[in-house]
Amino acid sequence: MATINGLLAPATAAYPEDIVRATLRLSLVYWASMFVADSVLGYFIHIDPIESAPLKFVLFGAGAVMTYGMSLLLFRLRRLSFTRKALLCFLMTAVTAPLFTAVDFFNYMLCQYPKPVSFDPVYSGYMLIEGASMLFGWSCLFVALLYHFEVRERERRLAAIREEALTTQMRALRYQVNPHFLFNTLNSIAALIEGGAATRAERMVLSLSSFMRTTLSLDPMHDLPLADELTLQEEYLAIERERFSDRMSFRIEVPRAVRGALVPSLILQPLIENAIKHGVGATSGPVEIVLAARRDGERLHISLENDMPPERGSRQTPVGMGIGLRNVAERLTLRFQGDGRLSSGPIAPGRYRVSIDLPWRQACPD
Repeated sequence: MATINGLLAPATAAYPEDIVRATLRLSLVYWASMFVADSVLGYFIHIDPIESAPLKFVLFGAGAVMTYGMSLLLFRLRRLSFTRKALLCFLMTAVTAPLFTAVDFFNYMLCQYPKPVSFDPVYSGYMLIEGASMLFGWSCLFVALLYHFEVRERERRLAAIREEALTTQMRALRYQVNPHFLFNTLNSIAALIEGGAATRAERMVLSLSSFMRTTLSLDPMHDLPLADELTLQEEYLAIERERFSDRMSFRIEVPRAVRGALVPSLILQPLIENAIKHGVGATSGPVEIVLAARRDGERLHISLENDMPPERGSRQTPVGMGIGLRNVAERLTLRFQGDGRLSSGPIAPGRYRVSIDLPWRQACPD
């Protein structure tokens, strides 16, 4: 919880350069607008905007310096609550508005020198109100700017947290290796050694080692061309062929143009494992497994069919197949945000099919 709170804490200081640039741009626009607005209003009360321009330039320049100091203080105290920030804005305005009025008065005295200038309380009151309005308006605007950066940073950090959670979940799903696969493989190796088939046992060990080394090094968030995924599955099949070479036939029907499509790494392995376990391993006769893929517009369709005992094929999902299929379905949902789907079921007595539908994405050529 402490880590999450640290990530979600206001992190405006992480981007001071961005805030400085945004503040300078906003200040330029703000005081230029005030200059133009004051000149237009002065025109209607018979104040020449050309003659008064130098005075306004100095006055609003001083205002910009004041708002810079106000902004710096607000930035340093940005972790205050909203109520305290509002109170701080009022206090800073109460201090700077009289200074703003004094600058206007002394500036006017310099412009009229050597003529004597008398203090006009009514005009000074108007200037006090005008200065307070502009300075407090800037304070509120800068607080809104701070909140904008804070919200944007929180959104960025939340997106990073969601991405990390997604990666972790994808990695957990990818690393759910079926224990039966390892147990059966190791038992088969032991049986081959006991039976004196040391050469076959050695091939099986090497195939298992190569397959595990390759799969564990893959990034679960990294997609592979379908051709590379098929190569990985050939390594897996090399292990299974040592066990069922006399009864298992595996056929791939994937056109060359489709082999460049991107697919999540090892997305086919649980499907092939289920087909072997519930097809080849559940019957004493020969079993055919067919892997096919085709492009349909902007979609990629992959299907895996296998023979299995008729009494099992009559059920929608044979006992024990749910975990592997659910793993693949969850990976597709997470990876494609609901745009990838898995369907499965018998297509004929003793024949079972699992289909994957996902967006078509072409691997970049080397």
